[in-house]
Amino acid sequence: MKRTDKEQLVAELKEQIGSASALYYTDFTGLNVKRMTDLRRRLRKAGVQYVVIKNTLALRAVNESGLVGERLKGPTGLVISSDAVEAARILTDFAKANDAKPAVKGGMFGGTSIDAAQVKRLAAMPTREQMLAELGAGLQSPLSAMLGAMNALMTNFAGALEALRTQREGA
Repeated sequence: MKRTDKEQLVAELKEQIGSASALYYTDFTGLNVKRMTDLRRRLRKAGVQYVVIKNTLALRAVNESGLVGERLKGPTGLVISSDAVEAARILTDFAKANDAKPAVKGGMFGGTSIDAAQVKRLAAMPTREQMLAELGAGLQSPLSAMLGAMNALMTNFAGALEALRTQREGA
């Protein structure tokens, strides 16, 4: 590969990393072509990029994007995503189904380095939709309780008025 091609590749990768919220390093050793294609398809469907590139070029792109990357060893695939939780969930679920492959080496989230355990914790977080649903339910619960209390108050008031009317009619 020519030097200009490498520089162009690093520039493109730097741009992708700069716009992403999460970057994970994976070791794809042991994945055959079929499994690798399946992983890429799942990631692509979620809007996540999976890039296999030489470690030196990957490290250069990470450092040039303003982050401080760790030394990479062995075969490395970069997972670049704007949704950190979804990317971590896809990697974790795929690894569970495929003999712990690809193995997550670590990554970057919010500008700081994270390890494989933190990536697993991100994967265990609920989805955005689940969190919004829980927030909505949490906000709805006190409002519905207040509505029920007001309804009971109005029912009691109507009952009291009815009792007063029947009392006056009888007297």
